[in-house]
Amino acid sequence: MIRQLSVFVENQPGSIMRVTSALTEAQINIRAISSFDAPEFAILRLVVDKPEEAKDALTTKGFVVRLQDVISVELKDEQGSLNKMLKVLADNGNGINYIYSFVIRGEKAPVMVFHTDRFEEAESALQKAGIKMIEEKDL
Repeated sequence: MIRQLSVFVENQPGSIMRVTSALTEAQINIRAISSFDAPEFAILRLVVDKPEEAKDALTTKGFVVRLQDVISVELKDEQGSLNKMLKVLADNGNGINYIYSFVIRGEKAPVMVFHTDRFEEAESALQKAGIKMIEEKDL
């Protein structure tokens, strides 16, 4: 098992950045992040290198944070691998509340994937900042 942070944030520009800024200040490395949207708030789920320190850093900044155990498994990169794992769980009566994935890609930089309602503006801003855009062929 690993420890995961669940952080409650308002749905407004900059809210995720405030979480990542607090973790950066505390010298915490984010290994995975996912966001689950609700009308007024979102829940960020994070896997970090120092979960207890991360919780303290975020709580100090006023965030509501929950630290909990989650199961992490390594799947082969082949068709049906996820389905096989889910079948094992289902056959044993285990449900899944939520699921997300992340990849540690050796010496390559991690790829963050996100959705926005303003794609063109986001792409333009990222390119102007010198941030490399990744296409499917680059994965």
